[in-house]
This record gives sequence, structure tokens and C-alpha cells, in this order.
Amino acid sequence: MNNSSIEIYKLEGGNTEISVMLDGDTVWLSLNQLKDLFQRDKSVISRHINNIFKEGELKRGATVANFATVQTEGGRKISRSIEYFNLDVIISLGYRIKSQRGTDFRIWANGVLKDYLIRGYSINEKRLTQQNEQLKELQRSVKILGEVLNQKILSDSESIGLLQIIADYAYALDLLDQYDYQSLQIQDTSGKETYQLHYEEAIRQIQLVRQKYGNSELFGREKDKSFRSSISTIYQTFDGKDLYPSIEEKAANLLYLITKNHSFVDGNKRIAAFLFLFFLERNEILYDDWGKKRIADNALVALTLMIAVSMPEEKETIVKVIVNLINKSNNK
Repeated sequence: MNNSSIEIYKLEGGNTEISVMLDGDTVWLSLNQLKDLFQRDKSVISRHINNIFKEGELKRGATVANFATVQTEGGRKISRSIEYFNLDVIISLGYRIKSQRGTDFRIWANGVLKDYLIRGYSINEKRLTQQNEQLKELQRSVKILGEVLNQKILSDSESIGLLQIIADYAYALDLLDQYDYQSLQIQDTSGKETYQLHYEEAIRQIQLVRQKYGNSELFGREKDKSFRSSISTIYQTFDGKDLYPSIEEKAANLLYLITKNHSFVDGNKRIAAFLFLFFLERNEILYDDWGKKRIADNALVALTLMIAVSMPEEKETIVKVIVNLINKSNNK
């Protein structure tokens, strides 16, 4: 438990205390602590826990963990691996044993977790503010480096070092600056697509993906006709011209529409990301001239999640961001 904290829970009357560990946005108690909390024999607690997992109410792997715990045995401090159970198990036990102590503990634990989440949010918000200031400072530094190149004759090693910094950061920083000032433009795209994605082909590809994810009956099962509409939308025309004339614009809108329309019972974001990559690959722009993906996997995950939580009025901005991340300028 590298990032764990300890909270003390006092039982009624204050005569007994339980050292509660917090880790992974939940609380953990050992079997001995559960015995003290519910005032039942360990055999009774163990039987209830086994039934919880046997009946499929909870999954053992997600609710049980082994943590190194220091114990005093025979006057010596010994570290042993002890099995701990999280709040889900504790709550389930509380319903089975029907203990007022269990109910009181659940109320207390939820309050503590809420406090930790709020505190954690405040810390993250402060960290993001600091990172934003660092980003602005880095942007200013890149501009200064650019001026150095214009005003000073550099040695080979100096030139290589400065140019590497500018090559690595300048485009991304400029893109963020355009995003802040709502001045993003779509440019340097690859032109009209050579491959068109059809509904039937997309369904076949989804079936292949379903096999990879264990043939889940819910994965890729359509809820309505919105998926067919998502595909046809990227090929819409007005006055004989494509509304989305380039490969990048069609791909960006495809990712947005499939994610946002939530056309499937399960797997919407995975399907959207997969078909986005499939479309780019079939149009031969998934990789740049050096064989590197135009958009990194972690960036694709972040974009897909950003689309999922975005407001409808933010669509145009999000699409522009995606296009700029996969266009030619991002690979210069």
C-alpha cells in the first residue's frame, strides 16, 4: 500500500478503536478487524465472506488484497502478508449480519472517503494550475530559442540541441495556444479519401473485434439505427461538395459521432477508436513517413474520453483538435 493512509474508527463508547487503511479510493479491514467491528467469531465472518463470493455478489479479485502488515509476535516485530477486504465486502457483510455497528461504520467510511476525494480534487486542481504555468513558461522559452537561432551563429552541437527542443515542442505548444484563443484552423490535410467505409464493412470489423473481447453478446449490439447514420454523416455533401472534404476531417467526425451517439449496448468508445484507426489505416495515413503513428495511443484514449464527456456545442472545437493532431503539420 504505497499510497495508503490510516484513519482511526472509534466504536460506540470509544472503548475500542480500529485502524482503518485507505487505499485506491476505498477502505480496507482485515478478518480480525471485521470480527471486532461486527462482534462475531472469525468463522462466522469467513463463512459470510465465502458465500458473498460463491453467490457471485462480488468478485474476489476486485475486493480482496494482500498487504504487508507489521505485527508484534513474541516481543518481535514481524512483517506478514495479511488478507484485507474492501468497503464493498464490509457493506455486504453488514447486510448479512444485520449489525447496527456495520451500518454505523458504513456511514462513517463513506464520509471519510468523500472527504478524501474532495481533498484529492483540490490537490489535483492546484497541480493542474502549476502545470499550466509551467506550460506557459515552456512556450515562452521555445520562442526565445527561436530568436536565438535568428540572431546567433551557433556551433553544430548548439544547433542540434536547440532545433531538437523546437521540433519536439513547438507544434504542440502552438496548437495549445490556438486552442486557448479559439483560433484553431484546419489545414495541411491529406485531401479526399481513397477508401470509403460502408456500414456493412464496419459491422464485419466490429464482429472481428468482438472475438478479441471474448465474444460478449452485448459488445457491438446496436440499440438503434444511429450507427448507420454516423457512417453516412461523414459522407454528406452540400451543393455537390463534401461537408468534410479531407480524410482527417472524416476520421475526426467518425470518432466523434460513434462515441457520442452511443449506438451500442456495450463497447461504444472501443468501437469508435478502432474504426477511427481502421479508417486512417485504409486511407494510408495512420503512419507518417517514418512509420510512426500520427496519433499516440494515450492521446487517442484521452480524446475519446474527452468526446464522451463533452457538450454538443464543443463539437467543432474538438474535431479541429483531432484533425490538427493527425494532419501533416504534426509530423513535420
